[in-house]
Amino acid sequence: MTELDPGELLPNERMQEQALEGEVTQIHRGHQYAEDGDTFTIEETTFEVTEVTERTLGDLTDEDARAEGMDDLEAYRKLLERAHDDFEWDDDSEVVRHQFEPVE
Repeated sequence: MTELDPGELLPNERMQEQALEGEVTQIHRGHQYAEDGDTFTIEETTFEVTEVTERTLGDLTDEDARAEGMDDLEAYRKLLERAHDDFEWDDDSEVVRHQFEPVE
């Protein structure tokens, strides 16, 4: 088990604030950034990574998008297109889902 810098997993302050508010409970990344049991702390709240799963973009659902703080999958797709130069949604692209929750 490793203590991560929260910026390694959640790349910006907005997502970190959303995690504190319970609006973000997972993030998909292009690579694995954590393992089950790793922790990170935002302000005074510690979170534990509960599951790390390999998936494809085609596996994502509206529920996944909401767990990442978005309204739906279409909004999530548009965010990725704005955030990454030359991004093109490909259902077969591999991603890694990192799920986490606050530790009581």
